[in-house]
Amino acid sequence: RRGSYPFIDFRLLNNTTHSGEIGTKKKVKRLLSFQRYFHASRLLRGIVPQASLYLLDEDYLGQARHMLSKVEMWDFDIFLFDRLTNGNSLVTLLCHLFNVHGLIHHFQLDMVTLHRFLVMVQEDYHSQNPYHNAVHAADVTQAMHCYLKEPKLANFLTPLDIMLGLLAAAAHDVDHPGVNQPFLIKTNHHLASLYQNVSVLENHHWRSTIGMLRESRLLAHLPTEMTQDIEQQLGSLILATDINRQNEFLTRLKAHLENKDLRLEDAPDRHFMLQIALKCADICNPCRLWQMSKQWSERVCEEFYRQGDLEQKFELEISPLCNQQKDSIPSIQIGELNFHSFGCFTLFLS
Repeated sequence: RRGSYPFIDFRLLNNTTHSGEIGTKKKVKRLLSFQRYFHASRLLRGIVPQASLYLLDEDYLGQARHMLSKVEMWDFDIFLFDRLTNGNSLVTLLCHLFNVHGLIHHFQLDMVTLHRFLVMVQEDYHSQNPYHNAVHAADVTQAMHCYLKEPKLANFLTPLDIMLGLLAAAAHDVDHPGVNQPFLIKTNHHLASLYQNVSVLENHHWRSTIGMLRESRLLAHLPTEMTQDIEQQLGSLILATDINRQNEFLTRLKAHLENKDLRLEDAPDRHFMLQIALKCADICNPCRLWQMSKQWSERVCEEFYRQGDLEQKFELEISPLCNQQKDSIPSIQIGELNFHSFGCFTLFLS
């Protein structure tokens, strides 16, 4: 589903009104999907306003092209690339990677339709989120590209595997509200009810992605069975990013490595490794160069602190890592590395 995000922006929540309803300081509402569709007479979703296309001179565009020539490097600076592309890092990166991997030709994709779909995805990320925004999606996508180029994996991947990996990376956090699953559950958010408190955000990201794929008709020319398979595999990949399933995947990966029974010639095992690759790409920013890793640390902690402030305002228990008075950025990052990252990366690299 798309557009199942609430009218109320979490960061604008104030006190309860006299009627007992939650109010805001400003009369600001986040437009639902169908409202954005018609907003400002833009009847075609996914079209970038023309004014934004001509803000960069040739020097900036040339620098962006030069960066793309080194897109497989781990020191790729996604923040600089986002500035050079005027905030269109996700669209620009995906168009380039689809071309590099030969996916446009292999799947006979219409370039205009592809661009429209990618803009839809980019627009459905919320730039007001310090961390879960389109730049994070672009960073995860670039990391995924690096993993897909690793010879031990690349030698077995099919074009479908590559397209699934890149699409899942690009859309894995689409329409993220900037708060975590426990917050949605304890505030009785309708998404928590819809998905019965299970992988709430990941299910929403997946369903939103499927909605955009169908709306854009990017894959409409492919056989129905193939598109259904793509949708299901995208769901399996995006759902794998649920951090609550971390131990499940690590245990399974460790067993495969100990038994030496991973057969990348088999589609199920390749798909499992794509899930592991996406999980690693999603949490890889502590492993980036310091100048980028530091920015990501500050961004994710700022998003945590915003949630904590909101919980405090509404007299809710402050979630772990969200208390700005007790949880410092270094302590949060050390905890995240120890709990989430080290085990995943150690096993993946082995």
